[in-house]
Amino acid sequence: MTDAQLLASCHTVFPGHRARTPAQMFGAMAAWCEQNDIAHDVYGSGALIEQFERKVADLLGFEAAVFCISGTMAQVTALRLACEDRASRLVALHPTSHILVHEKSNYQLLGHFQALQTGDRHRPWTDDDLAAIPDKLGAVAMELPMREIGGQNPSWAELDAIKAHCRRRAVHLHMDGARLWEAAAGYGKSARAVAAGFDSAYVSLYKGIGGLGGSLLAGGAGFVARAAEWFRREGGNVIHRSPYVVSAAMQFDQRLAAFPDYFERTQWFYEQLRAHPLIRPNPAAPQANMLHLHLPVSRERALAIRDDLARKHGTWLFGRAAHAALPGTSAVELYVGDNLLNMPDHVVAEALARFSTALAA
Repeated sequence: MTDAQLLASCHTVFPGHRARTPAQMFGAMAAWCEQNDIAHDVYGSGALIEQFERKVADLLGFEAAVFCISGTMAQVTALRLACEDRASRLVALHPTSHILVHEKSNYQLLGHFQALQTGDRHRPWTDDDLAAIPDKLGAVAMELPMREIGGQNPSWAELDAIKAHCRRRAVHLHMDGARLWEAAAGYGKSARAVAAGFDSAYVSLYKGIGGLGGSLLAGGAGFVARAAEWFRREGGNVIHRSPYVVSAAMQFDQRLAAFPDYFERTQWFYEQLRAHPLIRPNPAAPQANMLHLHLPVSRERALAIRDDLARKHGTWLFGRAAHAALPGTSAVELYVGDNLLNMPDHVVAEALARFSTALAA
């Protein structure tokens, strides 16, 4: 049985939101389109997409926003343009940046910019990390929250210091906001407050929001217009973006309203973990509605336990597992969404007890 088949057989799923089948998703989209008299855009021109771009730009406090088919295209393009404006091809990236870890050296092979890895891979950035760079930077790209280290954020004071540092040095500050809404809930601030001081920001239409895919790049009107032109040149000129926009827009407001609840549930989940010292969360206290669980077993053993609990109890605890730094240990990611939010407390407690017992065996 594949992982997907085993997951589908489970009645209790910890991570994320309830998965919809294509029929369920397309049916909901069709009904929403019918109710709201939605027409297709044509190459990005149309009432729905333009209103949605304006809505997100306003939420974040930027002049404009534009749809892009993927964050991978949006971010490296934005950073290249920022570097052109600042006459420097150097971009500061955290060692766990999505661009470095997951994008197959696209920034380098496609000639977008040159990257400087900056800071400690196990900690969020500090102002001191950036101040230690003697070179003239074109841009700084900052992920909020930082997924690869458990959804950590710099403190609010440190974030302000980083924003001020980039202003003083006239460096373009770009936000990888794939999970911006999660970071805002963790800070207890509005998304606009988090984005204030950034020169541009990318947000995902599927991570957290639950759309089919796609992203938006927000920033100054001229900067966004240039980026849009480059998205066309790079092959992102999809004739109809409406399926992606509809799938996000139809649930956007409800999802944004739920992020404080997801974070509150994450705080509750941390309290439950206190009874199971073999399961160690990173960060030590929640900073967004996501976290890593560090386990005292190998990656292979962690996956075997997951599969055994899924088969015997119909409970799916996590997806992938990764090797951790110490031999015989592993780490898994948990995103707290609708599934854990709506799961009865006793079901969570029982599943954690079974997991902890299996880890100790």
